[in-house]
Amino acid sequence: MISTVARKKPSRVTSFFKPSKDLKARFMRYWPLYLFILPSFIFVLIFDYGPMYGVQIAFRNFNPGLGITGSPWVGLLHFRNFFGSFFFQRVMRNTFILSFYSLIVGFPIPIIFALMLNEIKWARFKKVTQTIMYAPHFISMVVFVGMLTMMFSPSIGVVNHIIEMFGGERRYFMVMPSVFRHMFVWSGIWQGMGWSAIIYIAALSTVDPELHEAAIIDGASRIKRIIHINIPTIMPTIIILLILRLGSIASVNFERVLLMQNDLNLEVSDVIQTFVYQRGIIRGQFSFAAAVGLFNNVVNVTMLLIANFIAARASEHSLF
Repeated sequence: MISTVARKKPSRVTSFFKPSKDLKARFMRYWPLYLFILPSFIFVLIFDYGPMYGVQIAFRNFNPGLGITGSPWVGLLHFRNFFGSFFFQRVMRNTFILSFYSLIVGFPIPIIFALMLNEIKWARFKKVTQTIMYAPHFISMVVFVGMLTMMFSPSIGVVNHIIEMFGGERRYFMVMPSVFRHMFVWSGIWQGMGWSAIIYIAALSTVDPELHEAAIIDGASRIKRIIHINIPTIMPTIIILLILRLGSIASVNFERVLLMQNDLNLEVSDVIQTFVYQRGIIRGQFSFAAAVGLFNNVVNVTMLLIANFIAARASEHSLF
């Protein structure tokens, strides 16, 4: 009996390479949806996976005249040069300090803002507040950094005017290494806080009002209702976004760093992305820059897998 059942049971290899009838039936039923998503699939295939063919220049001494395949193979030479260079420790230290600083400070703030905004009952005031907080996200990065430069200018900056009003001395904050990290992180929070809160506000809209009504009858305060009803409801969203954020931990806002960077704060503002830009675009060291960029992506993927593994073990929510 057991042998008969075992013979009738299809092997994993056979079932993998031979689609089941359910899969075919599902495809025939929903083929308009698959057709609808086909252009996006082709777009991702061409513009995301297609360029991965050029990743091999990180292992070659790339010469544009010889092409990718014609350039000599050097293996891990560029990776060894990067790991052994003077700039390796500096760019890695600056990248992770800025990333973790932004994560620790910037990740909870949109959640808190969404929880506070959700408690506002006056609809018009709520809409005005949302609009004001969303607006900085749509400001061009060049204009945004220009605004920062003017605000902290030693001659016309409003910040220095206030400092002088209270008896302090004017300072040129944009060139001070000790101020760069704080200015970078908190300016990013101001620009992206409202936009990042949108998904949490949407998640809070799914909270069942009957839960709050029952909690009010039981005498629960507003703070307790937020802690025991609202936060558990959006916790899956928080975990997924945290995993995605950790998956880009080795990447910072390249445009903002580059625009705020100068020779005087280079010691604390030089990150992996700006290092790749200087070596690859400015100096034309394409293979070396590709190797550094590939290493950056490997770090991000590794952090994503680790964060997803921990989230899957510690909770019921994960990406996969």
